[in-house]
Amino acid sequence: MKTVRRLRAMASLCRQSAAYHPDRSWNLLAEAEYWDHLADGELLELYKECTGSSIQDGCVKKRASDIQHPNL
Repeated sequence: MKTVRRLRAMASLCRQSAAYHPDRSWNLLAEAEYWDHLADGELLELYKECTGSSIQDGCVKKRASDIQHPNL
């Protein structure tokens, strides 16, 4: 999930940059779409891993290890 967050952050950064650089906005918005596409692909792979196995405990552990608790 960290990878998905990083990819979404890159897409967001591209969109923010497009707002400040209207002359290059078409290029930056296209790049944002690219990062979103990569994030969607990563989520799809994680979903396939979780639903493809008969025992989903490993999937739960994987996702639980990605969660950052604010109190820790």
